[in-house]
Formats: sequence, structure tokens, C-alpha cells
Amino acid sequence: MHRDPGLSVRLKLTLSYAGFLMVAGILLLAVVWVFLLRYVPDNDVILGPSGWIPNRGDLERAFVPKVVWMLGFLLLFGLAGGWILAGRMLAPLARITDATRVAAGGSLSHRIQLPGSRDEFRELADAFDAMLARLEAHVAEQQRFAANASHELRTPLAITKAVLDVARNDPDRDTSALIDRLQAVNTRAIDLTEALLLVSRAEQGSFARERVDLSLLAEEATETLLPLAEKHGVTIETSGDITPTVGSSALLLQLTMNLVHNAIVHNAHGYGTVWVKTHVRPTTVVLTVENTGEFLSPELVSTLTEPFQRGTQRIHSDHAGVGLGLAIVKTITEAHDGTLTLTPRAAGGLHISVELPQTPSAGIRTARA
Repeated sequence: MHRDPGLSVRLKLTLSYAGFLMVAGILLLAVVWVFLLRYVPDNDVILGPSGWIPNRGDLERAFVPKVVWMLGFLLLFGLAGGWILAGRMLAPLARITDATRVAAGGSLSHRIQLPGSRDEFRELADAFDAMLARLEAHVAEQQRFAANASHELRTPLAITKAVLDVARNDPDRDTSALIDRLQAVNTRAIDLTEALLLVSRAEQGSFARERVDLSLLAEEATETLLPLAEKHGVTIETSGDITPTVGSSALLLQLTMNLVHNAIVHNAHGYGTVWVKTHVRPTTVVLTVENTGEFLSPELVSTLTEPFQRGTQRIHSDHAGVGLGLAIVKTITEAHDGTLTLTPRAAGGLHISVELPQTPSAGIRTARA
């Protein structure tokens, strides 16, 4: 924004201090003048041969020059003192301004760290430092996400190039296998691109909000993924209450699908179990998805919501996904002002809960008759 040049805050404060001091001095002198006039006669009063009492004219000739000198001194004193005091008071603001310029230049690691006891300037500095810390963490996460996404997208493109080179250099080779391979790689690239777009959409919060019942979404997700569970020999058990919230039905369904899919794929195949539950708390609703499986350390669990993390290792199988399942869950949860919690089960497997703000159930179609 273009602004015309103006007086600095320090100069404005200096003039304010000096002006206030001048007004206070004038008022004080006016009070003294009025007080003295009460006891000074208008004309000369002769007391006899011993002397006389000065009148008001004598008082004015003696008082006014000294008043002018006093006001001049007060003006100079107010300007000098105000300039010094304003500089001392605005010194923290200068540090905050310098830090802002450094941050605007791209250095988010700089911190103000203003010393001293708590006041308005230090609260502003602390809030600015906290904002810089969040921005630095967000930028680092975005850079890491972009690097991982580039790596993941490069893999199918490299495979596609290799398959096309084989087909070009060996025209007599059976192309049916190459076509199947290209189709699988292309499908994976499409899935990854759609997942990246879904993450971006959720992060931007560009979605319409409506009343949603998580229990209905849980039922829909389990019914959709039931064939996959049967293929892996995994049993799905659902239970819970009506859980009303507000958000995007499509995104929350994607969240639920990702959780259930993750619980099926990363399970004890042939005898595993997935528990999908919904319940209501005083001010929130909770969706929990729990599954059996391998023993997971807390350190590993804390990294599962990072992009392109796939359980205990980076695997590529028919149902391994693109490594964004729980990252999408985390992004959708945060976009709905919710909380995502991952806890390893003592018996093996993972317990995941999504807690979202509760809304009144009026107007929401129930999942239980």
C-alpha cells in the first residue's frame, strides 16, 4: 500500500509530551497568578514613611518576564525529555520492525526474543515469534511434502518411460504384458495425483459445510470395503451412536474410507479384526477405528501421519496405497477443527480416533431405525 510520508511516531510522542508539559505549566502559573491577584490591590497603598505595598501593575512587570522564561524552559525541557523518553519506549517496536523486515526477506528462523517483563510490546513480540515458528514449521512441512511428492510422481513416470523404451526397441515383443504394466502404473499415478489434489483442497478449506452423521459414513465405508476385508480374511465390527457434526460429507467419507482401508491392509491377514465405533461426548463426536496387526512402537506411530509413510516400511503392493492415507486423514481432520490421535495397541495393531465438534442432531438423517 502506498502511503504519503508523515511524522514519525517518536516525533508525535515528543510533541505530545512537550505540549502536555506546556499546558500543565500554563495552568499552574495561571493558578498562582489568580491566587496572587487576590491579595494585591489595584492601586498603590502607602503605609506611611516606612514603605508601600506594590499594586497589580508592579506584579505584572515583575512576574510576566519570568513566566515567559519559565515557559520557554518548559518547552525545551519537554521536547528534549519527550524525545529521549519516546525513543526508550519505542525501542522494542524498532526491534519488532527489524525482525519483520528480516522475515519478509525470507528468513523465518529469526526471532525477536524481546527481554524484560510482560507488557504490550513484549506480548506483540511473543505473538510474532510464535507466528514465525508456525510459519517456519509449515513451510518446512510443505517443502518436505513437495520433495516427497516429486519423488513419488517421478517413479511411475520413470517406469512408463522404461516400458515405452522396451516397446520401441523390441517391436516383436508381446505388448499385452507391457500394456497391463502401463495401465497399472498409470492408475497409480492418477491415484497419487487425486490424493495430492484432495490434500490441497482440504488444506485450503474450500468446501461447503453441511450437517453430517459420522455413523452413516462409517456404515457406508465398511460396506464399500467389505469385499476387500473378505479378500484379506479380516472381520469388520461396527457399533456406536448417532454422531452429528458439520463439515464436508465427501471429505469426511474419504477420511472414514482411508481409516478403514488402512486398518484392513495393515492387519493380521487371515484372522484379523477391525473395530469401527462412533460415540458422543459432551461437546464432541468421536470416530474410532481399531485393528489388530503387528506391534508398533510409539516412535513409528508418531510418523504415520506424515506423507508417504507406509507402516513399518515403504511397500508397493496392490493395496498399499500411495502413502497419503493417514496424511489425508490428518489434513481433513484439521480442516474440520478436529483432533486426530494414533495409539499403538498393546496386543498389536493401531487405535485411531478422530474427534470433531458436535452439532445438534436435529435435521440429520439417523443411521439407526
